[in-house]
Amino acid sequence: MEPAQLEADGWRKFDPPGFSGSVGPYWRRGSGDTLEIGIVAGEHISNRHIGSVHGGALMTFCDVAFGVAVVEALGHARCATTQLQVQFASLAKMGEFVVARPEIVHRTSRMLFMRGLVGSESRTVASAEGIWSVLRAPGEDASKG
Repeated sequence: MEPAQLEADGWRKFDPPGFSGSVGPYWRRGSGDTLEIGIVAGEHISNRHIGSVHGGALMTFCDVAFGVAVVEALGHARCATTQLQVQFASLAKMGEFVVARPEIVHRTSRMLFMRGLVGSESRTVASAEGIWSVLRAPGEDASKG
């Protein structure tokens, strides 16, 4: 899918810094319960020998997509992935637009429990569940929460 078409469909491009950006560029649209994060399956994340997206790239994609939902819910970026499980259901093929739909299942003062499906075209590529920890701000009293 071409960037101009994604933009016409309401997607906005973003490139996180560091390792997280290595799978992107990423695309997002919606927020809260309608948040979607997407990537175009490019050569840089491929399993060339089978023409699909590498599983590690899909796991990174899930981590970033769910992390975006957590940061949005918290109103700040002080969080870290505590646990992430990804179950692969089918291959994401090169050139496809892959979309994650993260969902917050439960939230406490220090943890967010997430799940979501990753799809391409009309099929599920993977499902994932994870836990994100809310990190304390510098100087925050550890006895709170």
